[in-house]
Amino acid sequence: MFGLSELAILLIVVIAVIGARKLPELARSAGKSARILKAEARAAQDEEAGAAPRVVQGEIVPPGTGTTPPGARAADAPDPR
Repeated sequence: MFGLSELAILLIVVIAVIGARKLPELARSAGKSARILKAEARAAQDEEAGAAPRVVQGEIVPPGTGTTPPGARAADAPDPR
């Protein structure tokens, strides 16, 4: 019958054929995860070293414009009347 090496090769081929559509998505996800992990590790090192926190520029929404900034709840938005 089949030996262990033949079964392993067959399994790899089957996974490659069946999972070919998902491989790019998995690679992107792994890349994003690696970037997040790297950034968090760098932030932890900076925090231990006593470095000042970095300021991230965001979008400024003038009060009374009726728009809700990203991440805000609709209940927090000003009344558009």
